[in-house]
Parts: sequence; structure tokens; C-alpha cells
Amino acid sequence: MPPSDGVPRIALIGAMQEELSAVLALMSDASCETVAGRQFWQGHLNGHAVVAVLSGIGKVAAAITATVLIEKFQVHRILFTGVAGGLAPHVKVGDVVVGKELLQHDMNASPLFPPYEVPLLGRARFQTDDVMTQCLIESAALALPHAQVHTGLIISGDQFVSSASESQRLQSDIVDALAVEMEGAALAQVCHAYGIPLAVVRTLSDRADDDAHTDFVQFVKAVASPYSAAIVSAFLKRLPTA
Repeated sequence: MPPSDGVPRIALIGAMQEELSAVLALMSDASCETVAGRQFWQGHLNGHAVVAVLSGIGKVAAAITATVLIEKFQVHRILFTGVAGGLAPHVKVGDVVVGKELLQHDMNASPLFPPYEVPLLGRARFQTDDVMTQCLIESAALALPHAQVHTGLIISGDQFVSSASESQRLQSDIVDALAVEMEGAALAQVCHAYGIPLAVVRTLSDRADDDAHTDFVQFVKAVASPYSAAIVSAFLKRLPTA
């Protein structure tokens, strides 16, 4: 049954099973409910009621997950963590990118609408929540003092960008994009529709080039998973309860 107790819940969405497992290890009272083929783990973490779940891969899967969280579990804020490929020349593997804006790089309904603009919404870019994002920036810097933290545009599309030519094309077309992944902008569109605050953080696992697939799984286990758990924990400690 969906919650009906009026308790404000924060959704913790992870992109990889290793990330979710690291977060669940911090939740001593987690209990599972399956909805739409997804396992939603409810519990508490650092003074907040939370629901943790995998996003699924790709924009549609992520949008379904966000909608179930909002409709069934009545979450009032969403934090999304995961990995991404670096695009901007100054970002490198192991850096952390906190999203301030998200855009679908494969959305193109031209000539009816401008490239990247979501039809009938009049916008291509979706902003994250200012308060949550600032808290996330501070939390990432605190939890990972040796990592470089960047803030700006993250772009999403239904493809794993793994060639230097495609990476260079995206850099040329969307010059302020810091990183590319497959889910964030879809979450942002759902949150925009519902008026739900969203924050997004991505650890850079590769440079979205010809070597993007190399040791990806090992990177997730060794770097991205502990990074996500540390950032989530620090974020919830700093975030005011609602």
C-alpha cells in the first residue's frame, strides 16, 4: 500500500545496483515493496524518511520510476546519483558534477520546435532546486575533499556515448555541457510537471570517448559506489527536515 501518513519522504534514486546497495547498507530499517517491476526500499537515513530505488536505464525507465515515487510513495524531494561521461575539457575521470540544469540532447522536433526544446513546454533546459543543489555542492565537497566538484549543465539521451567523434559533436553543439548520461533530464521533466524539487549528482566514470567502456564495472564498484554513499549521507545530514 502507498504511504498515507503524511510523512515527508525523500527519494534516493541510484543508477547502478552497486550504488543502491551502498545506500541500503546505511539504512538499518529498510523494507521493500515492488511496484511496476521495481523494488522500492523505505526506511530512514540521518533523520529523514527515505525511499531508495534504482532508476532503470534510459529516459523512459527513469521517468516511470520518478512517477511511481511521486504518485505512490508521495515523495516531496528527489536526489539522483549515478555516473556519467565527461564532456567539457576541464572535467576528468573521478570528478563529481552537480547538475544545475538538465537537457535531452536527443530531443529534436525541428522544424516544428527548436532543437532540444520539449514540445509544448517551451523549454529545453530544466533547472534543479536551488536549495537542494547548494546543499549537494557543499555535501560533495565535505564528503569527498580530494575530489574536484563541478556545477552546471548535464545532458541526457538514450544512448551510451562511447566514441570520441560523438563526444566531440556534443561538445560542439552544446558548448556548456559538463557531462552526459541517460536519465537525468527525464527525471527533471517529471519533477517539473509535478513541482517536485530535484537534485542531481554524477561521478565521472569516463570521458565519453572510445575508451568509455574500459573498466566501467570496476570503476562503479571501487569509486562511484562509495562516492554516492558518502555524498548521500552527508547531504541528508545537512539538508533541513521539512
